[in-house]
Amino acid sequence: MSTNNNEIVLFETLDNKIQLNVPIENETVWLNQAQMTELFGVDRTVITRHVNNVFKEAELERKSNVQKMHIANADRPVQFYSLDVIISVGYRVKSKRGVEFRKWANNVLKFFCSLII
Repeated sequence: MSTNNNEIVLFETLDNKIQLNVPIENETVWLNQAQMTELFGVDRTVITRHVNNVFKEAELERKSNVQKMHIANADRPVQFYSLDVIISVGYRVKSKRGVEFRKWANNVLKFFCSLII
């Protein structure tokens, strides 16, 4: 791994059933709701509800944690959510894959912190 912006980090579950390319931009990773649905193994309505609650409860600020990006085959920009939102949703869904992702994210963060020190 390196600290270059616009890097892609691959997240794989222990059972290798889920593989997600996780873009790193502006010092965080970004996923859209469809990717979070796949990641956490829950219905998209669950992800939508939890994302909305993260902002409704003022746990995080929407402006700095949501970014619209253009993706292939989409007729309009798609909202992507920062690592803070992803982890907040992961704690709310309490799924096995959420736990796996949090462990992976912590290891990635520790790696990047070790480069700084």
